[in-house]
Amino acid sequence: MTLTAGLRLGPYEILSPLGAGGMGEVYKARDTRLERTVAVKVLPTHMASSPEVRQRFEREAKTISQLSHPHICALYDVGREGETEYLVMELLEGETLTDRLAKGPLPLEQTLRYGVEIADALDKAHRQGIVHRDLKPANVMITKSGVKLLDFGLAKAMAPATTLNNLTALPTQQALTQEGTILGTFQYMAPEQLEGKDADARTDIFSFGAVLYEMATGRTAFTGASRASLISSIMTSEPPTISTVEPMTPPMLEHIVQRCLAKGPDDRWQSASDVSGELRWLASAPSGGAPAVSVRSRTGRAVAIVASLLFAALLAAFAMSRLRPGASPPQPVRFLVAPPAGVLFTHDVVATNMAISPDGRHLAFVASSQGRRQIWLRDLDVVSARPLEGTDGGSSPFWSPDSRSLGFFADRKLKRLA
Repeated sequence: MTLTAGLRLGPYEILSPLGAGGMGEVYKARDTRLERTVAVKVLPTHMASSPEVRQRFEREAKTISQLSHPHICALYDVGREGETEYLVMELLEGETLTDRLAKGPLPLEQTLRYGVEIADALDKAHRQGIVHRDLKPANVMITKSGVKLLDFGLAKAMAPATTLNNLTALPTQQALTQEGTILGTFQYMAPEQLEGKDADARTDIFSFGAVLYEMATGRTAFTGASRASLISSIMTSEPPTISTVEPMTPPMLEHIVQRCLAKGPDDRWQSASDVSGELRWLASAPSGGAPAVSVRSRTGRAVAIVASLLFAALLAAFAMSRLRPGASPPQPVRFLVAPPAGVLFTHDVVATNMAISPDGRHLAFVASSQGRRQIWLRDLDVVSARPLEGTDGGSSPFWSPDSRSLGFFADRKLKRLA
């Protein structure tokens, strides 16, 4: 139904339409009792005859009313005027994430800040047993105070764990979503959601990974020429790495997003709190961490590391020539990086498992000794290297911009070593 300006729903006077979605139409309205401007969401007339939709609409009201969080849109009131059911929510000023992404990817600082806020909002919902199930850029509003998560119209309360011993004691409830029914927006749905399986917190984490990917790149993680090809892409394909689109992306962000988008729920981050913690760590690192090097093959990685070494040597030679007028022209410098005695490089040591510190004084690399894989450190003014304690099983080392800290991945965690 379309409401006209001046129409009253209880104490709320309709001012103007704001938008419409699959679960309702939203209007700007005035609360005549408290003299404040609010948003009123009503169930469309063409859907009002469906008992299931009415139940889902009522569930949205109950769901939102349980959530009080600075990054979740607040629910003020629920009412019914004649045959019109409506929700009253805070009126948000800003733009949706969809509208913002139409202008291109977000800066890294904004991606991390908004990512933390969305993850915190999801964590609040999940702790109260609520799964959003329709997380997408259109349901994220960017305001002056940060993001606000919208529209829990498709949210589903997570059933408590049960055992065979207490099954008969559970009350009988009518399922609002039959097994095999797909709800949500295809482009951001997890594989298990597309198969019609029950959604849990990890389902939202997959959708969050797709949103985070889009914030960082300005592109959707999964695409397809048809609905069938899009579903196939989500079920079987991996999106292009973020660093191929945005080469300066920190490798830690790449790791966070890839784990969010794991096909199997058990392989993802297991809670939104985990994701939030990783994003906070990354945001607190100087300059957001080290930039990634995008390489496509083992040969390409070897060329990349050799080129980096030669560039550092030429840069040093050029600096010396500037400091000493009349010095001879710079000469190329070449040297080998050999593993210590009794130690073996890992098979993928080039580029991804070797890193030169920004000040050009140290080299970190991954190597194995007697089956124990560690990160080793070599000062470039000596020929010997030493293993770093606390780096067992480590991979993909990278330096902080000030060369004082080393980041790496181990035990499926991001770690930092002074």
